Amino acid sequence: MANPSVSVFLDKQEYGKDRVRLLKVHRDTKVHRIDDLTIRCLLSGSSFTTSYTEASNKAVVATDSIKNTCYVLAKSSKVVDTLELFAAELANHFLNTYSWVENAHVTIVRHRWARMVIDGKPHTHSFWRDGDETRQTDIFIRRGTNDRRTIDIKSAIAGLLVLKTTGSSFEDFVRDEYTTLAEAKDRILSTCVDANWEFNIPSVPTEKLMATLGQIPFNQIYDSVRDVTCKTFAEDESASVQATLYKMATQSIQNWKWIERVSYALPNRHFFAVDLSYFRGTKNLAEHADVYQPVSDPSGLICATVSRSLGARL
Repeated sequence: MANPSVSVFLDKQEYGKDRVRLLKVHRDTKVHRIDDLTIRCLLSGSSFTTSYTEASNKAVVATDSIKNTCYVLAKSSKVVDTLELFAAELANHFLNTYSWVENAHVTIVRHRWARMVIDGKPHTHSFWRDGDETRQTDIFIRRGTNDRRTIDIKSAIAGLLVLKTTGSSFEDFVRDEYTTLAEAKDRILSTCVDANWEFNIPSVPTEKLMATLGQIPFNQIYDSVRDVTCKTFAEDESASVQATLYKMATQSIQNWKWIERVSYALPNRHFFAVDLSYFRGTKNLAEHADVYQPVSDPSGLICATVSRSLGARL
């Protein structure tokens, strides 16, 4: 039974529009480009408190207006193809337009399309979906003191499915009464990569925000982290997912001064050799294995964050 004498307060709040779907076609050259985006824009600040506690909508920017803002800015923006800059442009717009908005939180997911190759040549305006992998960014901009803005940016790869048929082992792990897994000197290694990296960006004057962010090569950094992930996965003689993960993250931090930390979540996608000895003694285990059964669940999950040392920060 409710007790009206118990005191409560509104601890946290933000609101906005989620899953705004947007396709931007770049026709500035004969070779068209596309950006297929899903956007979330959330606003917060003390002025919104009364919309929860007093049923007052006086400060509320309609979520439909937030949706329309995404389309209007996508029309005029020159940076839609750089997720971090377009997210910053959106977040900054809400802070500049509505003086009572204290924080703007924008998340953008870019869905993957590849250019079709027709008769051996890349087609100028036709594309195909070549997987569920996405590029993502998450930006939180706060209205600071003395007309400054503080910025948190995290970018990500999600759903990058990779597999290699050799170059991976798993040995010398704990063996006790619960252990049935055999040691493997050579095994299939597969995972669905989720990786994110956080940027080291100082507080900046409001009028310099976009110029400051424009100095960071976000697209190059994304391509580089993805390339490092794939190259390390392919070339590392992996003793474990943990060891390979650490090499991936370390390399990207060493490559880019703007990256503060890198996190990976790497689930094991298991492929187990099928025992065919029941069928006329067919050999398909250990060094004879070439027929495998994919097993989706349960799976191992390896997660870690590697951070830049304090003395190595900008």
